[in-house]
Amino acid sequence: MILEALAIRKIDAETTLPLRQQVLWPNKTIEECRVEDDDFGEHYGVDKQGLLVCVASVFIQQDTARLRKFATLEAFQRQGIGQFVLSRIIEDLKASGVRIFWCDARESASSLYQRFGMTASGERFYKGDIPYRRMSVSFK
Repeated sequence: MILEALAIRKIDAETTLPLRQQVLWPNKTIEECRVEDDDFGEHYGVDKQGLLVCVASVFIQQDTARLRKFATLEAFQRQGIGQFVLSRIIEDLKASGVRIFWCDARESASSLYQRFGMTASGERFYKGDIPYRRMSVSFK
């Protein structure tokens, strides 16, 4: 994948919903794909030739930010788009004074987060039958 062909932009919560549904919860309604405080989050979208291929939502409270609902269309996974988005998010968070960045990561994606210095803490937990770990990084 040529990352130069990608464009990242801030989007509103509504724009994230169809992709969230398609990737994360195909058996739920659009309404069920909303998360609490969506209206207060920072939402990122990645476009490739006009097609929204990835979304990620970040929720900031004081100096702590949480990544939620990070979804990439299946046909575009494992092509560097996740790294592209996380790089931008982390750059923005550091510039805004955030000190701690965390997420509940699917274990299958933990290597992506480790590339950004995030480490797992606590015990494995499950959402449905999917194993997760809490991962975080501190910016100094």
